[in-house]
Amino acid sequence: MDLALQIVSDGEGATKAITVRVCGAKEEDQAERIARTVANSSLVKTAFFGEDANWGRIMAAMGRSGVKFSPDRVDIAFGDAVLVKKGLGLGKGAEQAATQVLKEKNFTVSIDLNDGKADAEVYTCDFSIDYVKINADYRS
Repeated sequence: MDLALQIVSDGEGATKAITVRVCGAKEEDQAERIARTVANSSLVKTAFFGEDANWGRIMAAMGRSGVKFSPDRVDIAFGDAVLVKKGLGLGKGAEQAATQVLKEKNFTVSIDLNDGKADAEVYTCDFSIDYVKINADYRS
């Protein structure tokens, strides 16, 4: 495991280390902006902790990134479990497969914009109940 992922794994209250990989962007900075927005989304991070394959939260975070993309071209996978194809959820079976991936301590969320050749990767962790407890009482 590389050092950056080890640091993410050691985050306050972290129970999972996640790689957010965006590919198929027109420009590398667009791929990175989407990956960072998804990786930093509190709603996405809490869904990871709750093992909730809530791809709507991922799409919402992508929309907040400021990058123009076509939602009807987006594919999303958790590990090898494809959850969204061309902007549409693939149903309960796909959600169940994605939920199994979310039970792992390390996994990758892959987002394909299907609009170019640029890609980016960002590491993140989940927001657990312990994270909230640690930071609720924290004073600097």
